[in-house]
Order: sequence, then C-alpha cells, then structure tokens
Amino acid sequence: MSTTLTDIRKLSKEDIAAAFVAMGEPKFRGVQVYEWLWQKSVRSFDEMTNLSKPLREKLKEKYLLRAVSEQIMQQSKDGTLKLGMKLFDERMIEGVMIPDGERNTACVSSQVGCSLSCTFCATGMLKRERNLDFGEIYDQVVIINQRAIETTGRPLTNIVYMGMGEPLLNYDNVMQSIRLITSPVGLHMSQKRITVSTSGICRGIERLADEGMNFNLALSLHAATDEKRDQIMDINRSNPLQELVKSLNYFHDKTGNKVTFEYILFDRFNDSIEDADHLIELTRQVPAFVNLIEYNNVEGVTLRRAKPDRRDAFVAHLRDNGVNAAVRRSRGKDIDAACGQLANKEEKAAS
Repeated sequence: MSTTLTDIRKLSKEDIAAAFVAMGEPKFRGVQVYEWLWQKSVRSFDEMTNLSKPLREKLKEKYLLRAVSEQIMQQSKDGTLKLGMKLFDERMIEGVMIPDGERNTACVSSQVGCSLSCTFCATGMLKRERNLDFGEIYDQVVIINQRAIETTGRPLTNIVYMGMGEPLLNYDNVMQSIRLITSPVGLHMSQKRITVSTSGICRGIERLADEGMNFNLALSLHAATDEKRDQIMDINRSNPLQELVKSLNYFHDKTGNKVTFEYILFDRFNDSIEDADHLIELTRQVPAFVNLIEYNNVEGVTLRRAKPDRRDAFVAHLRDNGVNAAVRRSRGKDIDAACGQLANKEEKAAS
C-alpha cells in the first residue's frame, strides 16, 4: 500500500470538510465522513453507506483508515473478557472488560508493551514497541463496548487507562482519545467515568491538572517509602515520593478530585503494619482513596500475593486510622486478564 496515503483519522472535522471542498464535493459530505469515523466508528470506507460508491472509491485512493480488529476473545469464569486486538502493523495489544453489578468497565492499553519495567508486572517484561495513536485507543473502547453489550446486555459505564503501557508517556494521544470518547460527535461518555492510571510521572500529572477536564487520576503506588518503591518500580528513582506528593496535590488543588492510590499487597514485602503506617502518613499528605489489590502471580516473578490474615490486618489498621480503603478482588485471573497480567501470551505462543 502506498505510503503517500493520508491516515484520515488524523484529520480534524474542519480538515476533512476542507479536503472535500478541494475535491469539488459539498462541505457537508466531509462532516458526514467525520461522523462515520467517530460517532459511528466504522472500520472501512465501504461502510459509509450514504456516500456514493464513486466517492468511496475516491476516498480509498487518497486516504487510509487504520482500524483495530479483534483477533482473540477469552471469557473468565467470573464474566471478565480479555480481548486480543491487532493493529494495522500486525502488532497485538490486549484490553479487558470487567462486569461488576450494573457497571461494565473497559481497561484499555496506551502502548504496545511498556518501557517502565516494574518488577511485578507481566507487561513490564515486554519491550515498548511504540505508542498507540488516539484512534487505536478509541477503537479499543468501541470493540470492548460491543462485546459488553453482547455478553451483558449493557454498554460500558467506565473506562480505565490501566492496560498495557504508561499513559503519561503517550500523553498527547491519550488526551486526544479522551476528548473523542467524551465528545458529542464521538462516544459522548462522561469525563467522570474515565480514570487515567500512572506509575508516577510528575510532569505528566501536572499537565493533566491543567487540562481543565474532570476525569479521575489513579497512582500505581504499591509501596509508601522510596526505599521499597525503588526496588519494584524504577520510575520512582526519577520521580520520588515527595515530588509525587507535590504533583498530586497540584492535581487535587486544580481539579478538586481525590486521587486513588493503587496498592498491590505483596507477601512480606509491603504488607506489614509498619508498611500500613507509611501509607497512612502518605494519605495525610495527599487527599486520597486507597484501593488495595490482590496480586496475581506472574511467571518469573518472586513476589507473591499477601496472605489473607496479613491482608485483613493491613486493611483494618488503615481503617482504624481513618483511611478510606477497599480491597479490590482479583478478576479474570484464570485467563491472565487480571491486574499486571497482560502480556500478549497468545501472540507469543503463535510466533
């Protein structure tokens, strides 16, 4: 395929309308195409049925439409879905749909692989091959939403940027995907239903605060001292906790939104009462809700899930000291769809 073709989804509505005028077509046809691309989420020009066939052929000669395609779907015993999706360059990414009562949550990826190498995460063992563009992130939501409707009878209610990759290292594409997802000419979802999760990129957190949007922020914390966090998350060496505290408080001051601390409990690493005290101290510096996560063991990783008695004592100590904390039960672990397990196993097995 010729490299001179333009990716039509990289163009704004105004750009497309102007291109149609330049082709001698009415401006409103360009607006229709923009709606087909985003509001109706078509995967090919042939699906734009209110355009004449000659016009569709003309579009094919000038433009690319690089849609994401679903390749693999697995369903967990608990109803969680894991979807393997292929990109235009044959690379694979994974996304997850988690049903929970009336909520259906999509967990979407922002990169192919990841560059942060957190020691407990399967995705961190992959190399980062490239960032996803905003259309590829958007397509994940469309595909997962279709599967949510098919399997539960309800559309998505929430989106979390907690899949493969670090969202704030693909900042512009992540933000543009959120704008489209929440736009009336896109999926028109509420900003309040979206959560961006970061391993802790201070400058990115501060940029988020200045966006003037009302989505939620989660920090993958997992240890409440620099000494322990350095051991499992290299990013902490360049973005230590006290710098993160400043950035998180800046986010809270600008948006009024509490931050969520995501904290995986590892057996005899970060699950002692002393560890809980460090976490309590951190929550007194940053207005935050604490989400305690059951670890899902990953092949080749020595860290293991905290024992139930230590987990329960940890949670009780937090709550006794006024911390708003909840335990997030593991979902989809039988299909490697749970937190920290996304690693494109099917793709590697086929290669």
